[in-house]
Amino acid sequence: MHMRRTPRPTRPLRASGVLLAAAALLISACSSESPSGSSSGSSPRATVPTGAVLTPLPRATPSALAPYYGQKLNWRSCGVPGFECATMKAPLDYDKPGSGDVRLAVSRKKATGPGERLGSLLVNPGGPGGSAVGYLQSYAGVGYPAEVRARYDMVAVDPRGVARSEPVECLNGRAMDAYTQTDTTPDDGRETDQLVEAFKKFAEGCGAHSPGLLRHVSTVEAARDMDILRAVLGDEKLTYVGASYGTFLGATYAGLYPDRVGRLVLDGALDPSLDARRLNKEQTEGFETAFQSFAKDCVRHSDCPLGDAGTSPDQVGRNLKAFFQKLDKEPIPTGDPDGRKLGEALATIGVIAAMYDETAWPQLRDALTSAMRKDDGAGLLALSDSYYERDADGRYANLMSANAAVNCLDLPPAFSGPDQVERSLPAFEKASPVFGEGLAWASLNCAYWPVGNTGEPHRIEAKGAAPILVVGTTRDPATPYPWARSLASQLSSGTLLTYVGDGHTAYGRGSACIDSAVDRYLLQGVPPEKGKRCS
Repeated sequence: MHMRRTPRPTRPLRASGVLLAAAALLISACSSESPSGSSSGSSPRATVPTGAVLTPLPRATPSALAPYYGQKLNWRSCGVPGFECATMKAPLDYDKPGSGDVRLAVSRKKATGPGERLGSLLVNPGGPGGSAVGYLQSYAGVGYPAEVRARYDMVAVDPRGVARSEPVECLNGRAMDAYTQTDTTPDDGRETDQLVEAFKKFAEGCGAHSPGLLRHVSTVEAARDMDILRAVLGDEKLTYVGASYGTFLGATYAGLYPDRVGRLVLDGALDPSLDARRLNKEQTEGFETAFQSFAKDCVRHSDCPLGDAGTSPDQVGRNLKAFFQKLDKEPIPTGDPDGRKLGEALATIGVIAAMYDETAWPQLRDALTSAMRKDDGAGLLALSDSYYERDADGRYANLMSANAAVNCLDLPPAFSGPDQVERSLPAFEKASPVFGEGLAWASLNCAYWPVGNTGEPHRIEAKGAAPILVVGTTRDPATPYPWARSLASQLSSGTLLTYVGDGHTAYGRGSACIDSAVDRYLLQGVPPEKGKRCS
């Protein structure tokens, strides 16, 4: 499944995952601790069974964790004006504190004033696998409203296994190029075998390069790391803005530490109660909803290569699907110095990338026009590369690796083998005639993961927590609106704020109505009235 948040305005096409590596699902099901845990020694371990509610951790900090909670951060210049950086230690295995540590990259920008400082505001852009430190330094630390930055120290930590925090690594650039071009709509047994081999090679690479860390990058562990950071920063409660997968991370924190919840904004919410297969299928429906909206907009423009003013959205979809099938048989040139051509897999990702942000639709029309009418795939390849975080030198960020590592640990696989995928194809293709087949096959990747999952689907109630603000967008492609409704209803103190519109997430994307409601909550602790909708 796909789910990254868009760090506006500097990276307009950061989506949420990748068709192959990320399709595992971005919702992690947590391991939690038993309420009977002792306050001394290591913490007891208990897995949340299917259908259960995430159990809070004991309020008393285990003595074995005291050195982590009492550490002092050595802040230094980051080389980015106005920002400081530090390294924080957390136990690699919370069941065995002291047996090994993971080093986490932290960054902050101190409150600028005027006004009384309200504490730290931790931000996470989603993923899993998105760099929170990069997001803070490129956008949140300078792009969040001045009133918020005046009152809060803006803070980010790259979760374990991500970017600057001991990144999980799977394949190098050339191998990743081959992986991203793997056909995810196999036409016969040979192509199915090739797809399975690609999943296995990717998984084996992760297992070979990051064997110890790979077992300890779950969302519940990342949430526990955030509590150490909260304490180290000197905050009694956590104030947090999480987008996309970041909503699951924030909700998990609330479920584990309800008494330490300050002001939590969960924008573009995930539903932790759903299993991987259902999550993937419902997200497929979300991409179809977004594509239908794009299709209606496209045909209003004379440069739409998929139809004219009289073309229905369904026919636009059939036209695009026919183009994908043509590319499957005969990829087109892109001018790429590494010789990559535009086949169906890369073209599909290019289109999906633009579904996250309606301001990218003109770029997508141009790219499709060049590809369909001029046999020039450069535009769609550029969209795909932006989505995969591939630079001009052929290097990939670790987003894809971290995304799969967290996803495959957090939930049981959506499918155990090709036969299950084939039986589910009709349901996925009904969910999206354009993307359904590819997204169904992409959901197979965790079947071959080198370590077993530690999480299961569950509800998060966070009883006793302060008010939590959940934000949902009605035509969100990656986190469908029903997920926001569901999470808000699960949380005992959840309030749902609705944006009627397009795109992935809502805060900071141009709606004064949404932004003012979120800002008021962050600055005054007052959530919007029940049922508030913005458009």
